[in-house]
Amino acid sequence: MEMFLEILHHALEDSVKMLPFLFAAYLLIEFLEHRHSETVERVLAGGGRFGFLPGAALGLVPQCGFSAMAANLYGSKVIALGTMMAVFIATSDEAVPVLIAMPGQWGALAKLLAAKFIAAVAAGFLLDVVLKKVLPQGLRGGFSGHAEDVDCHAHEEKQSVLVAAVRHTLHIFVYILVFNFALGALVHLVGSQAIGDFVAGAGLWQPVLAGLVGLVPNCAASILLTQLYAAGQLSFAGAVAGLSTSAGVGLAVLLRANRNAKQNVFLIALLYALGVCAGMVAGLFA
Repeated sequence: MEMFLEILHHALEDSVKMLPFLFAAYLLIEFLEHRHSETVERVLAGGGRFGFLPGAALGLVPQCGFSAMAANLYGSKVIALGTMMAVFIATSDEAVPVLIAMPGQWGALAKLLAAKFIAAVAAGFLLDVVLKKVLPQGLRGGFSGHAEDVDCHAHEEKQSVLVAAVRHTLHIFVYILVFNFALGALVHLVGSQAIGDFVAGAGLWQPVLAGLVGLVPNCAASILLTQLYAAGQLSFAGAVAGLSTSAGVGLAVLLRANRNAKQNVFLIALLYALGVCAGMVAGLFA
């Protein structure tokens, strides 16, 4: 019981310190989601052949609605495959707010976002320019719609930006607290050295394994990857790979709407391959 209380105390202490930064981040995110989703949609739709450039930039903004929007526009044949993949790769689900809540990790966050932006642009250019005539025209699916058709945080119609930010902050705070407690218990029982040796032992396989975790369409996956990265248990290459495949609700939208199983498998495999490659290349410059 004494060990349990000690681990819980440290988990609470570490988690509470993040609350002010977490709330500030989500306040900005909710403002963007409530007020500017239509503007973002026009920017993506108007990008044409080089839509992957604004797609990569917009994907970095920490809110999952953009990946859902990209999936909708791709399904409506409004944007190209490379543009959607650029948004997916640039998207990090909940990783950015979590790292913003850790002032000591702001440098690592900037480095991570730079790597993901470059990877997103490279993937978009490869798919929409270099391989444009090679890829089959049938790689389209999903449903027609707009950003407001998908509400990834289950907001109510009359919910204010402030209330939405508070609710989202508390929701993610619970996840962070649970992961902090779980990681603390693991370190206490196994030892930080043993954990570090296990993760480090994966070597070049870290991006491969992290990329699989990132494919889980739930914020828990990105939070787990971020916590491991911030704790020094996951390499920069692994973090880039895992957070590049962590497209959040975007993948869920495609899977829900597209009835073509083979196409879904291809799109998921493509995102995974691009994410792992991005991680491995990023590892060379870490």
